[in-house]
Amino acid sequence: MTGDTEVGLEGARRVVVKIGSSLLADAERGTLRRRWLTGLAKDVAALVAGGGEVIVVSSGAIALGRRDLGLGNGELRLEEKQAAAAAGMIRLAHAYQETMARHALKVAQVLLTLDDSEDRRRYLNARNTLEALLRVGAVPLINENDTVATDEIRFGDNDRLASRVAAMVSADVLVLLSDIDGLYTADPREDDSAELIPIVRAITPELEAMAGRARPGVGSGGMVTKLMAAKGCLAAGCRMVIADGTKARPLQRLLSGGRSSWFIPSATPQTARKRWIASALQPRGALVVDTGAARALKAGKSLLPAGVIGVEGRFERGDAVAVKDADGHEVARGISAFSAPDSRRVMGHKTGEIEDLLGYRGRDEMIHRDDLVLH
Repeated sequence: MTGDTEVGLEGARRVVVKIGSSLLADAERGTLRRRWLTGLAKDVAALVAGGGEVIVVSSGAIALGRRDLGLGNGELRLEEKQAAAAAGMIRLAHAYQETMARHALKVAQVLLTLDDSEDRRRYLNARNTLEALLRVGAVPLINENDTVATDEIRFGDNDRLASRVAAMVSADVLVLLSDIDGLYTADPREDDSAELIPIVRAITPELEAMAGRARPGVGSGGMVTKLMAAKGCLAAGCRMVIADGTKARPLQRLLSGGRSSWFIPSATPQTARKRWIASALQPRGALVVDTGAARALKAGKSLLPAGVIGVEGRFERGDAVAVKDADGHEVARGISAFSAPDSRRVMGHKTGEIEDLLGYRGRDEMIHRDDLVLH
C-alpha cells in the first residue's frame, strides 16, 4: 500500500463496486466472462467476511441479451436496447446469483432509473430497500432499468448510476473497475509520456481537460463519466477509486496496492450528509419535543415518537423539518421519517404502537440520529 490512510479498502464499512460491460461480457461472442466473475465473487466474499458490506452496480445486460435476440453488432435503437436488456438481465442476475452462492452470499436484484434518485419518495424507498438488504447480509445487484427507461430518464452510463447509489447509501468507497488503471495526464494508449495521477482532491477544469472519449466497444462510459461520478462522490463525502478490472481478482489486487487513482473528499459521508441537512434543505414543518427528548437529542439519540408533543406545518416523509423545544426554540434539524398527518397520529406514543396507529410498521424513529443535526 501507499501508506496513506486515506486510500485503500481496509477499514471501509460499505463499498460500492461498479463493473462495466467490457469487463463482464465478451463483445464479439456476447458471452459472460465466467472466470472473471468467479474471481470477483471471491473478492466480494472476502470483504464481507471482513465485516464489510458490498453493493455491486453491474453493466452487461444489453451486451448479453442482444446476442440471444440476434440483434447483431451495430448501434441499437432505444427499443432494441430495452429488448436486449430484458433478455440479458435474466442471464446476468442468474450468473451473479450462482457465482455468489458458492460463497454463501445471497444476491438481490434492484433496477433503478434516474427518477428513482431524483424523486424524493422513490429515492427514500430505494435507499430503504438497499439498507434492508444490507442488514440481512445480502449483496444488492444494481443496474439501470433499461427495459423501461427512455432517453430522457436514463443515467446513460453506470459510472453515474454508481455514484448516485454510493451517495444514496452513504458508502465509504466507490470502486470503478475499468479497462484502465486510473486517471492519467493524457490518454496512455496514445501518449507514452502520460503519467498516472494517484490522488485527486478536487475536480478542476485542468483535470476535466485530461479526460478522453470512451473507446469503441460494448461500454458507454469513459474518463469523462468517471470524473462526473467523482464529483458526486466528493460532494457526498465518499472516496472513489479508478482501478484496473481486466485482470483476475481485481479487488484483491487493489487491496494489495495495485496501481489506481484515488479521489479523496474533504469530509466523511456522515459529515457531508449532516452538512447537507443543515445548510441545503429548508424545513417544511416542525416537530415540537418535550424536555426529555431535547436532552436525549443532545446526547446523540434519535427522536422517538414518545418525545414529540406537537407537529407544525405540512410535510411528507423525507422532507426536512425543524425540531423545536417547548419554548419554540429550534434545537435541531433533520429528515422526517413520517408525513405530517402520520406524525400527528404517532406523536406521544411508544414505538411498539406505531403499526396499530398507522396500519403499517413504519420506522421506529421520527428522525434517526444519522438524519439529525443539532444547533
